[in-house]
Amino acid sequence: MGDWKTPANLRYGETDEWFAVDGDVVTIGITDYAQDQLNDIVYVEFRDAGDEVDAGDSFGEVESVKAASELYSAVAGEIIEVNSALEDSPETLNADPFGAGWMVKIRTSDLAPLAGLMDAAGYDAYCDSR
Repeated sequence: MGDWKTPANLRYGETDEWFAVDGDVVTIGITDYAQDQLNDIVYVEFRDAGDEVDAGDSFGEVESVKAASELYSAVAGEIIEVNSALEDSPETLNADPFGAGWMVKIRTSDLAPLAGLMDAAGYDAYCDSR
């Protein structure tokens, strides 16, 4: 296993987002593995609060000195909050991807898609296989 952090209380997607559930609100960010692979993150852009997203839709993008990556939601719902502080300080994603580096919060009426995502052990194995 690599030396990245993978909190056990989150769910993980194959496109390297993490998902935390609090009632009907899902907070999404990128994983420690993803920020490590991207290296120095220099730009982020998100859709606006109030926008509706479908499961599998992009809600924004992140750019680093190495690559640009789309960001995807596993759930459908309304974006209720975006972490606009990241626009001025995208390097926060490198420093604290699971804390201050959260990206968006989506209110959803259907948490079922999260059950199909990986747990921490599954995500670690997935990352090790790449």
